[in-house]
Amino acid sequence: MVAGHLRERDGRYYCVLSYTDYTGKRKQTWKATGLSVRGNKKRAEQMLMDLRKSFVVPEGPTEDLEIREGMLFTEFMKAWLEVVRTTVVPTTFGGYQTTVEKKFIPYFEPKGLALANVQAKDLQSFYLHEMKTLSGTTVKHEHALLHKILKYAYRMDLISHNPADKVDPPRAERFEGSAYTEEELALLIEKSWDHKLGLLIYITALLGLRRSEVLGLRWKSIDFEENKITINHTVTEARVDGETVIIASDRTKTKSSYRSFPMSDTVREKLLAWREVQKRYRKICGNCYNMKDIDYVFTDEMGNRFKPRYIEDAFPKILERNGLRKIRFHDLRHTCASLMHKMGLSPKEVQDYLGHSTVSVTLNIYTHLDWSSKENAAKAMENAVKLPENTKIANPWED
Repeated sequence: MVAGHLRERDGRYYCVLSYTDYTGKRKQTWKATGLSVRGNKKRAEQMLMDLRKSFVVPEGPTEDLEIREGMLFTEFMKAWLEVVRTTVVPTTFGGYQTTVEKKFIPYFEPKGLALANVQAKDLQSFYLHEMKTLSGTTVKHEHALLHKILKYAYRMDLISHNPADKVDPPRAERFEGSAYTEEELALLIEKSWDHKLGLLIYITALLGLRRSEVLGLRWKSIDFEENKITINHTVTEARVDGETVIIASDRTKTKSSYRSFPMSDTVREKLLAWREVQKRYRKICGNCYNMKDIDYVFTDEMGNRFKPRYIEDAFPKILERNGLRKIRFHDLRHTCASLMHKMGLSPKEVQDYLGHSTVSVTLNIYTHLDWSSKENAAKAMENAVKLPENTKIANPWED
């Protein structure tokens, strides 16, 4: 029988399950509820009850993921993953899991380093090792995750301080995405129009959507009476427990990402035409048509919603086949921002259109001035900072 009780740590509830393993030894495992203590006791108790009913006692040897004093650093990392599994979205957890299992454990496990003995120099050595093959930005992300893991160990009173606080992470390189000019974008739209992704590419560039947003666009989010498109659903993928999972969610990246767009006559016409094409596909395929994805705008001939990986694989091939400059699919969003900036829209207008959380994100990442705008700026400064006529460069060797 699986027993259990609630524990409070740092203002949150944890379910502590107790069971007898196959050897007759009593063991405990902690499960995070993600619930704050204030006002959530009944929900936490119900979650504990559900966990006790669904928990399956291992029938043989398993890795001991109990959080305890004296455990190895790598053992704690594995236990930490189980703690955060239910507290973050699957895409975030998948990123954590991949980094821990593919990067941290292979490096630290051969060292047999105990959690309590981790020092700043051990982390610094790891960063130097990673910098041989990775960018400073990537290693800085690894530092942030290690800091998060060790911070939890500190909160659990397993270590006296967080050694990651003493380490200076590598400097992140400034990222600059690529952007198409108006002419390049027009050519891309023209060349890709006969491809099954043609309309998707057009809508993505026009509205500056993220990949998850355009794949999550549903017919019920398009109001043909009010001529309005609302972004309120996303489709993403994550690598969890060694498998790729597709996640459809009624949540956007940030609160600012939930937004609406006015629909032009051209967009309205193309979307209505595409809906008729879907109806013809459904009629031809009959019972073979996938009715589960029927509300999604962008589907294939069989009614299957396009997968994120398909976009990433197909888009470069479209560019290559048509002799177009290589960019990422996400750079269509950069292109949208840059063209809006070039047309004179204010940073605040671009921020609202793209759904950025702050104006600084819009300015620092997504606006790419073309060369002509830089030439105009240079000419303006030259007119402002004028030199006297017949000015010569000073020559110290000239008498």
